[in-house]
Amino acid sequence: MASDTDEDVPDVPIVCSECETTSRVPLPELEATLARHNDRRHGGDPVAEVDPDLADTLADLVAEDLQLLDE
Repeated sequence: MASDTDEDVPDVPIVCSECETTSRVPLPELEATLARHNDRRHGGDPVAEVDPDLADTLADLVAEDLQLLDE
């Protein structure tokens, strides 16, 4: 049974274009999961990654929040 804390942890979509796979992993496991996949499947090359659409959206939100896009 999941605790309240487990339910509050977001799942992050990851993709591997070479394996043609997608998955979702809990945020605290993201770095280890990507590293493990890339080590096992791609000799350590950073092929699997956070879904690029999500990464771009997050980067835009952070830039906006930090007012990096203001002229």
